[in-house]
Amino acid sequence: MSLDIAHDPASHRFAVRVEGHEAELLYRRDGRRLTIDHTGVPEAIGGRGIAGELVKAALEYARAEGLRVVPACSYSAAYVQHHPEYADLVD
Repeated sequence: MSLDIAHDPASHRFAVRVEGHEAELLYRRDGRRLTIDHTGVPEAIGGRGIAGELVKAALEYARAEGLRVVPACSYSAAYVQHHPEYADLVD
């Protein structure tokens, strides 16, 4: 699935619109640390891997910016556990 994920650094948010529904990932920045607080996908578009793509986008952003990541929401924590290629980013 190819998604057009938008990053709004001012709002600390990654978002994507699918079939008229918006999914989002919210995070906090504290210096060189990015904390993923929430990943939300409406039920109408759930089960398609959208949350995973949002977390991946946030992790790739963190890597590009040289940030450490705290996966505070349960989905992002599970994603990192299942994708060891991001283990080097996690605090």
